[in-house]
Amino acid sequence: MRKTLLIAGIASLLSTTAMAEGIGVSMALFDDNFLTVLRNGIQSQADSSGLKVQIEDAQNDVAKQLDQINNFIASGVDAIIVNPVDTSATQAMSDAAAAANIPLVYVNRQPVNVDTLPDNQAFVASNEVESGTLETIQLCDNWAAEGKTDVNVYVMQGELSNQAAVQRTQDIYDVIEAGKCKVKVNVIDQQTANWSRDQAQTLMTNWLSTGTAFDGVIANNDEMAIGAIQSMKAAGIDMAKVQVGGVDATQDALAAMQAGDLDVTVFQNAAAQGGGALDAAVKLAKGEAVDQKVYVPFELVTPTNVADYASKN
Repeated sequence: MRKTLLIAGIASLLSTTAMAEGIGVSMALFDDNFLTVLRNGIQSQADSSGLKVQIEDAQNDVAKQLDQINNFIASGVDAIIVNPVDTSATQAMSDAAAAANIPLVYVNRQPVNVDTLPDNQAFVASNEVESGTLETIQLCDNWAAEGKTDVNVYVMQGELSNQAAVQRTQDIYDVIEAGKCKVKVNVIDQQTANWSRDQAQTLMTNWLSTGTAFDGVIANNDEMAIGAIQSMKAAGIDMAKVQVGGVDATQDALAAMQAGDLDVTVFQNAAAQGGGALDAAVKLAKGEAVDQKVYVPFELVTPTNVADYASKN
């Protein structure tokens, strides 16, 4: 029977005396603030436990990532950890690892085959149904507190091949359609900026050029939220008059919030996810049973509690 476990804290994720060597890690992209924290979480956990990990950059290339998986298998690693480039392309990775009988753990990005993973494969992340939901409800509360009843917003999406981007966007509409928002929300436009600050800045500049009045931006992650903020500030927009939300609570996002520019973010414990993925990989390599879905809870971050998160990333 497949088990799903909601982890309420970090300790149980990281508590293990198991030791293993030769764990291969394929990260979707090194050049990403959140994924860097996740990668450092894996390395830190490995260093403190005396484990050897080989971490490689897939450079956002699906084919390159599959090659890395196959190379790990050929070199006889004890287990593999994957942060997928494309969550719809994970079946081939699972099949390759299963054929070689090498444990595999997906981290952060939910694989398309998450409900049919072999017994020696697992998924460690946060439940994306929570992320966009927490973000959107808080933004709605903020608009209501300003006395608004009807708002116009832009939605910035992450990579459309990524399950998190799809779910976080759906969360926005689920909040609206379920009547959980205290104001009427009209989405002017939604487009992808591929998780990128630079692309988000360009996209926001294009939206601003239309001259359409708007009340805020709901972004799938902090990097895009920051890009939107940079564009708005360059255009002379008073950030006190718009609401901007993101997800991840990165250090840059917390700084933007403390500066009064970012209004909402959602803490996703990247370090705990990385450490939890390594813990699961070690246990699977030793033939121990693990929960196939391990969720680290999201946490809402606003200007009232932002100081509490300054040391968490």
